[in-house]
Amino acid sequence: MTLITGITIFVLAIFIGFEIITKVPPTLHTPLMSGANAISGITIVGALYAAKTAEPSVSNILGCIAIAFATINVIGGFLVTDRMLGMFGGKKNK
Repeated sequence: MTLITGITIFVLAIFIGFEIITKVPPTLHTPLMSGANAISGITIVGALYAAKTAEPSVSNILGCIAIAFATINVIGGFLVTDRMLGMFGGKKNK
């Protein structure tokens, strides 16, 4: 695959992702966030596989960056999901 083809696919994915996300109603946001967390978990596993050696190559550097961003996404997603689910729960007696 050439560089131009890869860039074209990347830009199209950005546009399609933006259009899909903006059309999601707020009531479906929490279930979709949970699904996105699962996908980010799969991204972490794939990035660990990509960064499997200690030599400083392009795939290792990109794998480390992917691990960092996917981990931030998973943690942030779980925090937001937990907060949203807490809004639906009743008041707890202490």
